Amino acid sequence: MVQNQALAGLKVVGFTLAGVGPIVLKSLALHGATVVIVESEKRPDIQRMISPFKDNKPGLNRSYRFQFVNSDKYGMTLDLKHPRAKEVSSRLIKWADVMVENFRPGAIEKLGLGYKEVSRINPQIVMISLSLAGQTGPQSKLAGYGPHLAGYCGFLSLVGWPDRTPVSLDALTDSISPRFGVTSILAALEYRNRTGKGLYIDLSQFETCIQFISPAILDYTVNGRVQSRNGNRSLTSVPHGVYRCKGNDSWCAIEVSSKEEWEAFRTVIGDPEWSKEIRFSTFDNRKKHEDELNQLIEEWTINYEADYIQQIMQRSGIAAGRVRTMGEAVTGCPQLKHRHFFWEVEHPEMGKTKLDGLSYVLSKTPYKIQRPAPCIGQDTEFVCTKLLGMSDEEYIQLELENVLK
Repeated sequence: MVQNQALAGLKVVGFTLAGVGPIVLKSLALHGATVVIVESEKRPDIQRMISPFKDNKPGLNRSYRFQFVNSDKYGMTLDLKHPRAKEVSSRLIKWADVMVENFRPGAIEKLGLGYKEVSRINPQIVMISLSLAGQTGPQSKLAGYGPHLAGYCGFLSLVGWPDRTPVSLDALTDSISPRFGVTSILAALEYRNRTGKGLYIDLSQFETCIQFISPAILDYTVNGRVQSRNGNRSLTSVPHGVYRCKGNDSWCAIEVSSKEEWEAFRTVIGDPEWSKEIRFSTFDNRKKHEDELNQLIEEWTINYEADYIQQIMQRSGIAAGRVRTMGEAVTGCPQLKHRHFFWEVEHPEMGKTKLDGLSYVLSKTPYKIQRPAPCIGQDTEFVCTKLLGMSDEEYIQLELENVLK
């Protein structure tokens, strides 16, 4: 906990795994909350087992995926199915201001940690459940991860090319839903501060994410038209694509949205004769001949460096951006460096590790990344004896009985 941070003093316990729950907790932790994540050696967070691994050597404490979303948290192990686990989980709930969980609906209740029981232990607690489709309804038991939910939301029907299979968006929904989760938690805490009462938040990732394809939903609602995969094309811009440039695997994205931008685009590329032809004279005509247009544009872009194309397009008011490699994005971006987006911490197994920060900075209390993600169970003793106030004898007995595993 950092004393001068916005959420200093806030105590949070997370029964979480994978993406959405840990990302919610990350935002709270980086702004000063004391966050404890609960795992089990029998069932560690699934992200610990997902590559990439440090030096390509798998291990529960070597996954970059786990590192990126779990910095600045305390990690403890607790076998929630052990007969004595309730003694520990009850103390965690009494200690906490906020409880975050993202298990499948019904699972947390089976462990005796549903909101009815949790609020009985701590009436002032704010609890949030981050399930795929919400806690109620005919499909509330839907199980899966971000890539599955992206398909369920309809995203995958819109991403890719019409003559190919849909393109996976991996855990896109795990990046969208936490924004709503953190905001909901802060609103609930404000309510608690005014009334002294806790709250339960039932967040449906499906409902938070589906609004991001609202144009397609409206198109179907109003026009009865089912949008499908359209590659790099756009309904509102032409040309709209990614074009090969000079060099090995070098590309630049270009978008032209208006008549004025089209005229500027023609000027930038030297006002070639083909650009004056009737087939390219209007938006509708360019749409009808988009394949030919894209081919002609690439015959021009292939002669120039992507950086140069980006610069001359942007100077003329045309949206354009060079496609960077991952290495360039991480090490060669002056903007990210200026805003200190990447941080470096020392991890006991992985050594120096680069972590990504948050996309927003509070002016008076900017966030800080100070510690790497915990090795599995590394803070169990600290949490039990220092945060929960257990005696050494009590802690040792729980260890001997394999409760804290």
